[in-house]
Amino acid sequence: MLSETQITLKPDLAVDYLFDAHSKHEYEEYIQKTVQYIKTFLDNDCFYSGESAEMLKSRKEGISVNSHVNLTLDQALREIKDVFLDHAISFHHPHYVAHLNCPVLLPALVGDLIASSVNTAIETWDQSTSATLIEKEMIRWICNEMNFPAESDGVFTSGGTQSNFKALLMARDHYAFTHYGINLKENGWSDEVSKFRIFCSDKAHFSIKKNAALLGMGYDSVIPIDTDDKMKMKGNALVQAIEKEKQQGNIPIAIVATAGTTDFGSFDPLQTISKIAKEYNIWFHVDGAYGGCYVLTDTHKHMFKGVEYADSMTIDFHKTLFQPVCSSAFLVRDTKYFKYISYYADYLNPIENRDEEYPNLIEKSIQTTRRFDALKLWFTLKVTGTKTLGGFLEKVHYLAREVYHIIKDDIYFEVAHQPELSTLVFRFKIPGVSDEKILDAANLYIKNTLFNAGKASVASTKLNSKTYLKFTLLNPRTTKDDLIEVIKMIKEQGLIYATNN
Repeated sequence: MLSETQITLKPDLAVDYLFDAHSKHEYEEYIQKTVQYIKTFLDNDCFYSGESAEMLKSRKEGISVNSHVNLTLDQALREIKDVFLDHAISFHHPHYVAHLNCPVLLPALVGDLIASSVNTAIETWDQSTSATLIEKEMIRWICNEMNFPAESDGVFTSGGTQSNFKALLMARDHYAFTHYGINLKENGWSDEVSKFRIFCSDKAHFSIKKNAALLGMGYDSVIPIDTDDKMKMKGNALVQAIEKEKQQGNIPIAIVATAGTTDFGSFDPLQTISKIAKEYNIWFHVDGAYGGCYVLTDTHKHMFKGVEYADSMTIDFHKTLFQPVCSSAFLVRDTKYFKYISYYADYLNPIENRDEEYPNLIEKSIQTTRRFDALKLWFTLKVTGTKTLGGFLEKVHYLAREVYHIIKDDIYFEVAHQPELSTLVFRFKIPGVSDEKILDAANLYIKNTLFNAGKASVASTKLNSKTYLKFTLLNPRTTKDDLIEVIKMIKEQGLIYATNN
């Protein structure tokens, strides 16, 4: 073994790239050059280059990392442009209407740049100081928007799936502790938990089932509830399902209501469900990952009546508040519920040093190291304000309704619903053809052909086992004419398929 005096440091050029006071001029140069490359990405005519997966994989030389070759900044940026920027999906493009990916706001980018550069870790006070106060302020702001009580609280998360996971975990552990005196966090599994049942609509997000499985309760612990013709959970069907599970010896512990389903943007009747949850004394969670930010609008604020009674709530700012990924929050109506996930590590947040004046946010998170994602939202609200943000959401809502009225009577289209938020589910029809396999194949052909050509990105989904197309509108710059152009392309490709098949 070498002694300390025998160890010599080899010259390492990488040391020159450390970000600190010595490299602030290089930092400015790197940022300026990078901005020029990002501007070329913004100027792309299409939402996607149209390159096939095979062609992208063939660029092995640019993608591979050779530890023996050091590139200059300019060389590395050219490679990033070649293998990534030239082929990245442009969520800001008016022909990108597929998924819940919003364009981002300039103040959010500034906040994100600062957060990345300073590299604050948000888990403990001694790593974050005032960053902790900013995150707490953002949580207080959104809790107030939802009319949650003063004792409510929350924490930023990686997204809706993690937030829904925490909600189900708390629902499970709270019921086990309150009704059976079982401390699952300390003692682990109990036979009673195998009988626990969670209720959500049949249009709820897949993460409810996924998280139930990850929590050890299994897919079968989630009971899907029928929805009406507006894709909303039926209150009477919910009550019947709860009673049926009780008769079978199972234990209802939670109801998940959705405020904005992924496919249809539908709002479950929150007030009705809150009363049912109260009657059965079970956890009431609202998954508002998509629709939660619509609380800032005049058009949808009334739909949140009843949310104030939720025990927990999910909300994604990176879906509908124009924030870069990740920016999401998990809220609880009482901060005491965080006891079900808290842990105290001697080296990080020892319990004997717990002090409300110097809070450690790790007590509320299932993550340890966590980015300062609240900063970009805070900066956005400081610069943009809630009225402007709410106006953006209203605009895409009205745009979805416009498209609905344009195609609802067209013989080449079948519309599944009237938009409640900013999604529209529909499918191309071939007049005179009723074979569902042919129609399913036609709609998938349309979707894949437009994507592969880089002309438009449209999502697909299923309703009653039939394949449908979906517009998800989140860009307030998108116009009716932009969408009419996409509709024309859909019709054109559909007729090509019909002619050739």
